[in-house]
Amino acid sequence: MTAAASLFTAASAQEPIKIGAVLSVTGPASFLARPQKRTIEMMVEQINASGGINGRKIELFLYDDGGDANSARTFASRLIDQDKVVAMIGGSTTGTTMSVLPVFEEAEVPFMSMAGALQVVKPVKKWVFKTPHTDTMACEKIFTDLVSRKLLNIALVSGTDGFGKSMRDQCVAVAPKYNIKIVHEESFGPRDSDMTTQLTNVRRKSEVQAIVAPGIGQAPAILARNYKQMDLKTPMYVSHGVASKEFIQLAEGGAENARLPVSALLVGDKLAQNDPQRAPVLAYIKAYEAKHNQPVSGFGGFMHDGFIL
Repeated sequence: MTAAASLFTAASAQEPIKIGAVLSVTGPASFLARPQKRTIEMMVEQINASGGINGRKIELFLYDDGGDANSARTFASRLIDQDKVVAMIGGSTTGTTMSVLPVFEEAEVPFMSMAGALQVVKPVKKWVFKTPHTDTMACEKIFTDLVSRKLLNIALVSGTDGFGKSMRDQCVAVAPKYNIKIVHEESFGPRDSDMTTQLTNVRRKSEVQAIVAPGIGQAPAILARNYKQMDLKTPMYVSHGVASKEFIQLAEGGAENARLPVSALLVGDKLAQNDPQRAPVLAYIKAYEAKHNQPVSGFGGFMHDGFIL
């Protein structure tokens, strides 16, 4: 009996650990998901090359939802019903995350989201987690900076995507705490190709001292590009949902002097020598840039942290 049990245990130990990922590799949120995809593939490769986890290799099932919530839910169901994964990491956006969340809750499979909205984890859900800072944290960081600059009258120019709407609501909720007054509001869609109308409306409001633009993906880059084209001078803040070099490139100069809250990853070499984040951050940066020959982004960092967890 002992010998038989040992053989069974050894055989079981060789079975792969099945991990699922549903990311928005194409579509308007692609510059969030591409570094996430590169990161998880790199980390799976590293772990498997070193012998796996307790002798078990990782088998990754990765699907591209194109930023579409319905596609994301379809792939989530496939991960549970067909692929039989033991955990899921992904949900590049708030919209796709909220669509798949019930699937993993019902199946009682751990789900680690890459989305920023507070609603992903509030109220608390037993099987759902997230790595990015919440939109509430982002609003408060921005407002702290606005107060330090004595810029208290703002215009909110918010995305209509799930994250944009959520961050807008959180900014409205916490604004009174900082004596911030929202004197004007505009919105933009994730696939809008021009925001000059919204910015023209903001420019007409002489009391506006700063622009805060909650949103993710390519649309905020277009907003920043139009901002520069219109030669606006009103200070502009964007969200951690655009924290990448790709945003800077897409903005075509419009990102100059824009401010945003970011994770330690983007300032890794500036962290203090005794900062506990410094060593893991620099190790990830070195591995990612060596593998892909391009700079890291905060979005890949969210995947890195989520995968480790």
